[in-house]
Amino acid sequence: MRRLIGLIAFASGLFAQIPVTDPLVVAKCSGCHRKDDKGNLTRISWLRSAPEGWQQALKRMVRLHGLTLSPGEARKIVQYLGDEHGLAPDEAKPGVYYFEKRHLDQEKYPEVVREACVSCHPYGQAMNWRRAPEEWDLLVNMHIGYFPVVEWNSFRGTPRPTSGPPPPPGTDLRTPVEKAIEQMKKDFPLVTKEWSDWTASRRQAKLAGRWLLSATQPGKGAFIGEVSIEPGATPNEWVTRSTMTSLETGQTVTREGKSVLYTGYSWRGRSGAKDNAVREVMLVSRDQNQIEGRWFWGAYDEFGFDTKLIRADDRPVILTTSVKSLRAGATTSFKIHGDQFPDSLTPQDIDLGSGITVKRLISQSRSAIEVEVEVAAKAALGARDVAVKRTVSTALLAVYDTVDYIKVSTDTAIARLGGGSGVFTKGFAQFEAIGYNRGIDGKPNTPDDINLGLVKADWSMEEFFAVYGDDDIQYVGKIDARGFFTPNVEGPNPKRKFSRNNYGDVWAVATYKGVDAAKQKDDKPLTAKCYLLVTVPQYMRWDQPEVAQ
Repeated sequence: MRRLIGLIAFASGLFAQIPVTDPLVVAKCSGCHRKDDKGNLTRISWLRSAPEGWQQALKRMVRLHGLTLSPGEARKIVQYLGDEHGLAPDEAKPGVYYFEKRHLDQEKYPEVVREACVSCHPYGQAMNWRRAPEEWDLLVNMHIGYFPVVEWNSFRGTPRPTSGPPPPPGTDLRTPVEKAIEQMKKDFPLVTKEWSDWTASRRQAKLAGRWLLSATQPGKGAFIGEVSIEPGATPNEWVTRSTMTSLETGQTVTREGKSVLYTGYSWRGRSGAKDNAVREVMLVSRDQNQIEGRWFWGAYDEFGFDTKLIRADDRPVILTTSVKSLRAGATTSFKIHGDQFPDSLTPQDIDLGSGITVKRLISQSRSAIEVEVEVAAKAALGARDVAVKRTVSTALLAVYDTVDYIKVSTDTAIARLGGGSGVFTKGFAQFEAIGYNRGIDGKPNTPDDINLGLVKADWSMEEFFAVYGDDDIQYVGKIDARGFFTPNVEGPNPKRKFSRNNYGDVWAVATYKGVDAAKQKDDKPLTAKCYLLVTVPQYMRWDQPEVAQ
């Protein structure tokens, strides 16, 4: 019945505003945001956002409008607004990268927002808001009021010519901001089917118990472990204890933390020691059996794990494998990691598809199976499922004959100078090399190419020639054998021409020489490049959304 009411309300447009019912929010906000006889507060009742959006708005009210709040009151207000004026999971997922602090080579956005919006901030800032049409118009006014320069350098665009022939009929004469706001009203309205469906079906999260963890960290490889989640002080708070083991080194790290859940699915946490805390931004699946996102840290949030949690129960689970690809014609061994594997398995219980023979089980336990396999020389190339009896993990391995080319894990990267003054911290960069097979069409760089996972490459830097006599490579910093770039210190350098800072741009270069040059015919080194910009510290930082405990 509740779901039916929600759908009817969506169809009829009855919920074109969201009444504010929390006494604390009313008490703290209604002095400026007028309350009507339906319980709506001006502006607030016509807005929805992620918890970070509401925290940013609350900070603005404190700084600019004299709002006084205790930390406890601020947390309660963000919790309420994040819950009742939040985003549905399907609305949040496309833009959660913004809060996960992910580096993207290129955001995806409509071309019409490039000049008015993306010229100043990531499109993720706008993607995480839902507004009534008049609120999008008021957002334009707010920008002009707070940042007057945007009216001329972004919003109005190139002035229309005052002479010459008139534009052809049908020419769109709207300013960039008028085009952008029309797109926003269309893409991010206040009333949506996704929000109506979610508010009708949302239920209290039941996350307590044991969870299986699989994660990867650039430069460090794969990790597996467990997370214990227990209820906290309130129904939306959780206490965690995580244990992670590196598949590469065997090192184990244990962290304890606290987390808050917003809107029934949006996980924001913090774990580890206070001076070395890891922030957690994840989304809980609708069936509450998976939690996925990013754990990150560092002065610029540049370090992090891509993390996935799966609820543990009595059923076998396959988490990952110690290798990501198998070469045709080779015999090799690797481990399958998971949980609740049956006892007394035989080679016949492990199925990796046609052309791969499981010769023997080297070892087995409830959480890991080590197998020796032989891959036929003519085995079909491509992704393979891994099956342990009736438990299957899809596309977990790939079969290949040659590594045809490599790519650096990102096309562009940024690092920041620091450490010289003791005030500003360095911003590091980590690079990885990924191998690819040409796929069934025999042509490289086409959609059917096979991702073979990380390959071990040698790393170096080359000059990116931007001016005559470029010498950036001598001053920007160093890259080590694992592709980890450490920038130089900031500040004027008397050794450089004009005593310039140590900034500059270079190429980070990966060189792959093959798995075994004695056995593999394609032993010609493969190379790939990434553009690396090394710039000054971020001297001024704006709002830092930190809605976790």
